[in-house]
Amino acid sequence: MSIKEEDFEVEEELSLTQKYLGLSTRTFLLLVTFVILMGIYIGVILYGKNSVNVLLGLQTYESYLKDEICHLKQENAKLQKEYFELKEISGETDKR
Repeated sequence: MSIKEEDFEVEEELSLTQKYLGLSTRTFLLLVTFVILMGIYIGVILYGKNSVNVLLGLQTYESYLKDEICHLKQENAKLQKEYFELKEISGETDKR
């Protein structure tokens, strides 16, 4: 019986990432770095100074201000009406 080298596969020593994930160590480290940077970027977008929360707060405040403008316009019209009625009454008494 002769044993051929082809029958025995020589397994190369693989790194943990190649063995379990199928990725080279360099690719794995690049992927991990990318994921961390994307996490930081998304965190800044959601919770930073120019975040989505700030945008939503400003939209709510804009809605409040629009409602306040409508209320003040109605109040102004009511007060103008009252003013002109009083002016008309005082104008009639001056004519007598």
